[in-house]
Amino acid sequence: MADSNTDIAKLPFERAIEELESIVKRLEEGKVPLEESVAIYERGEALKRRCEELLRHAEARVEKITLDASGKPSGTEPLDVK
Repeated sequence: MADSNTDIAKLPFERAIEELESIVKRLEEGKVPLEESVAIYERGEALKRRCEELLRHAEARVEKITLDASGKPSGTEPLDVK
């Protein structure tokens, strides 16, 4: 698990999700003292928000390729992710 002082706002998605998975595993094992459980749960919530934010940004950047009548790529347009 990453250092608890690591700035979550600077973590890339892969590191944030990896740390979040580690926190979930530790909490599920039930071997963490109460005070530490609360602290890592709070960090997990912040990591979850970071992952959601990064996913929203990625979705906003995704475009779908449009095809012309002959089936050849003719450009791109925003992907409708509703």
